[in-house]
Formats: sequence, structure tokens, C-alpha cells
Amino acid sequence: MSRIGKSPIKVPAGVTVTINGELITVKGKLGELTQEVKDVAVKQEDGQLVLEPNGETKAHSAKHGLYRALINNMVVGVSEGFTKELELVGVGYRASNQGQKLDLALGFSHNIVLELAPEVKVETVSEKGKNPIVKLTSHDKQLVGLVAAKIRSFRKPEPYKGKGVKFVGEVIRRKAGKSA
Repeated sequence: MSRIGKSPIKVPAGVTVTINGELITVKGKLGELTQEVKDVAVKQEDGQLVLEPNGETKAHSAKHGLYRALINNMVVGVSEGFTKELELVGVGYRASNQGQKLDLALGFSHNIVLELAPEVKVETVSEKGKNPIVKLTSHDKQLVGLVAAKIRSFRKPEPYKGKGVKFVGEVIRRKAGKSA
């Protein structure tokens, strides 16, 4: 049995969980998420969700922990939400947004315009003397991570000067460069 899968999921007030066969639906103040669950039985008892594997194989144990983590992320997402912050490090690197369109100037000959999903809210912060920051907020943890990874992939941080798009708080391993 998975250690993560054994711990129950606390369902906070204002969040409703509907179990319909293999389909789990979680509704909260920030939105609604659904997840299909296989090889695991989900039971709702006194404000908690308990997951039990349907078998004793290694695959059942792995899915036990996986689905517990996914359902927990759904419950946290619809009640609190998730935020990822990206920092643009480099001279002339800028970010701006008009609604759901994110406009990035990352040192290429043209700006990169990215149309974001309606579930993801984007905010750009540009202060004088500081690096621009892009804040992504949503109730879906997977979607926020996917969008953040896509933005980071446009210009990954390089190890010599540290220029590029990085997560706030991420430490870039630096190299010394040439020695004369």
C-alpha cells in the first residue's frame, strides 16, 4: 500500500465532492474539476475522502498514491487556488498582458505572443530597477504548471550570466566561464 495513499483527504467547508462510479467531481468557490479514477475505490465519510486500492499489485499501489495526490490537488485548487511566478532576467526582457494575451520580449527579433486558456489568470508586474514578473493563477495545478513550463521553455536560464525565464526562488547553477 502507498504511504501517501493511506492518508485521508480533508474536504473543507464550501467544497462539494461527487463520486459517480470512476468519475470524481470537485466543486468549490474557484471552479469545478473532474478526474477519472481507475483501480482505486474512493469513499466519502464524515468530511474526508478515503482511497483504497482494488488489488495488491505494485501498479495498484502506485495508482493509489497518484490518485490521492491528484484528488488532493483538486480539493486545494477549488478552495485556495495555485499560483506560479516567473521572473524575466536579462537586459531588455519585458512582459505585458492584454486580457488573456501575454506579450513577451525575450531578446529575439520579434515578441512572443501567447494566448492563455481562460482558466488561467495572468498578471504582469514591472517595477523600475527590478526584473519583470509574470504571475499565473488558476484552480487547476496541472494547467498552471504546463503554462509556466511553456513560458519558461521560450528562453531557459543559461548558466553563465543567469539570463532567461526562471521561477521566482529558483536557484540557477552558475558556471565560471573563461579564465584568462
